[in-house]
Order: sequence, then C-alpha cells, then structure tokens
Amino acid sequence: MKEKTGLTKNRREFLQQLGMAATIPLLSSFPLSAMQAEKKISKRKENKLGVALVGLGSYAEGQLAPALLQTEHCYLAGIVTGTPSKIKPWQERYGIEDKNIYSYENFDSIANNKDIDIIYVVLPNSMHAEFVIRAAQAGKHVICEKPMATTVEDCDRMIQACTKAKVQFSIGYRLHFDPYHLALTKLVKENSIGKLKSMSAGFGFSIAPNVWRLDKTLAGGGPLMDLGIYCVQAFCYLSGKEPLAVTAKEGVKTDLKRFKEVEQSISWTFEMPDGIIAEGSTSYEDGMNFINAKTEKGLFELKSAFSYNGIHGKSSLGTLDFKPTNQQALQMDDFALCVKQNKLTRVPGEMGKRDVKLLMAIYEAAKTGKRIVL
Repeated sequence: MKEKTGLTKNRREFLQQLGMAATIPLLSSFPLSAMQAEKKISKRKENKLGVALVGLGSYAEGQLAPALLQTEHCYLAGIVTGTPSKIKPWQERYGIEDKNIYSYENFDSIANNKDIDIIYVVLPNSMHAEFVIRAAQAGKHVICEKPMATTVEDCDRMIQACTKAKVQFSIGYRLHFDPYHLALTKLVKENSIGKLKSMSAGFGFSIAPNVWRLDKTLAGGGPLMDLGIYCVQAFCYLSGKEPLAVTAKEGVKTDLKRFKEVEQSISWTFEMPDGIIAEGSTSYEDGMNFINAKTEKGLFELKSAFSYNGIHGKSSLGTLDFKPTNQQALQMDDFALCVKQNKLTRVPGEMGKRDVKLLMAIYEAAKTGKRIVL
C-alpha cells in the first residue's frame, strides 16, 4: 500500500478481513460476562494510561484487548475501526465511551482526546507507517505491531515523526517479555554453559487462502515478514549480536494459486560475530516452531518457541519451567511504565528498523543467490 493519506474503499475492505483465524483465537475464546467486564473496568486507576487500538482484527480482538484487562499500568480506552458493526460489541465488552471511538477518516482528531495516551497500530504491514506517523503528529505515544514497516525508508519516516513529536515509540515484540526467552538470553549473557556456537530456529504453519497476508502490497512479503521475523529477532537477542552477512534460498511453491504474490517458504543462514552460525526457516505451509542452540559446554532449546503460551524449554543445566504469563500484558505494561517514567523502551523503533533491514537482505540474498554483507 503506497498511498500515505486517506482511506480508500479497497483498504477498508482489507481492514475488515484482518487476521489469521486459523491460528489466533478470536474474542469469543475469552468470554466475559457484562458483570465481569464492568468489574474489570471499575478497577481503573487515575494513573493508568489509556490505550487506543487501531485496527480490530484477530490479534487486537483475541489477544491485545483481553490482555488490557490484565494490565496494571494501562487500559483499553479507545478503538479505531472502519467497521461500524464492531463498535457496539466492543463497547459492551470493554465499556468504551462514545467519545473514544474513531474511524480512519477522523482519526487525527484523537489529538484532542485526553483519555488516549498510547496508540497501538494493529493494521496490515503496509499501513503501519501512515498511522504511526499520524499518531505521533497527534501527540500520542505509539506501539506498532511487527514488522515495523515494509521498507527501511518507511521505518526512517516513522522514527523521525516520533522524534519530532517527542513521543515514545515501541514495536510489539512480545517475546522480549516472555520468561522463557528472557531466561535463555540471560543464560547466554552470563556464559553459564559456555560460548554460543550455533543456533537454528523455525516458525511456520499452513495459512488459509484469501487473507491479506498473502497480498504482497499489504504484507510486504510472505512468511518471512510475518513469522520469520521471530527467528531473526531470536538470533539477535539470544546472542546479543547482529548478523554480519546472509545467504538465503526461497523454497519451492507447491500451491501457485495461494502463493501467487509471496513466497511459500524461505530459509537463510546468518554469519554472526565470533563465528556463530544462525540458520532460520519459515513457511506458510509446513508446521515448525522451535529454537535450538549449541554452546561450548552444552545446548538449549525451546519448543512452541514463538507461541503465546505452552512454551517448553530446557538447557544443559535442566528444564525451564515458568508459570503462565500474558506476554501482551507484560509488553504493554512495560511500555506504559516507560511513558510514565520517561525511560526508553527495550524494543524501540530503531530495533524494528534493524529487523526490516535484515528481512530485506534475506529477500535480496534469496533473489540474487549472493552472499549479502550487512
């Protein structure tokens, strides 16, 4: 999506089709009675920051909104949608006031709403830049879903807009707050089982046809943009290092109709500092969800590594076992605290830009067959 202003009928139709119903539970999976919702809402405190969700697709509906009933430092104050039929159910479930409901056309007037402190952009990838920039211009702090954008140039524009407006800007990297991922990052950082030697990670599933994620204009690419980015992220935060070079190869397409515009699968190899090799793979057809790593003195792994819950982990030191947490609630609470305390988020726009740059390099390596120096 290249246009930067306005909202065409075509875009509105895509917005109404957001999400991956086959993989993300819908709001109906999180039933709350009116009394329960009212009780949750009544617990709001004056020092809680108000969050407005922009885009009410599956992720906003099934994950973010329910998580905002569990947060301590922020709450769901507003919504932005191009689908009027969604307004009443959201109001009834979350007690959202009429004055805190916006369309994409009147979105900019949110600047005058003191109930809204943070705007969370949960739109198709190609629309991230437009609405992050508009949110910043409205003077609101911003969280943007991953990937940050579909081009590095858009990433630059988003960062510049937030810097100019003096607002905080964060990317929705939920796994930076997950206890399993944090534990393995600490294990490597403290050199508990020797220096890291190699890593491998994969994330994939079979995607339904006719969803916006298969539209290259909206998504910017296929599973690499949506799922492979988790593997790219993991290689960086687990090692504490950034890749030096990459080679890659696109997989064979077995469904030319479904994957007319984007890759069905892709694999790549990062050359990292200190001789570390990181091999990643992602697919919109084959199921995979893991992280494995070898060190000088042992190994570690995560299964269901990138899921919202149900992660299992172990290392040479033993099994990892943590009580269930809500990754999205932890993520949003952390950002709210950053805003309150005027401190930098651990997942800033600059990190999002780095990752988009790495994704583009993987695509270039796969297209040209060359080793791309980063």
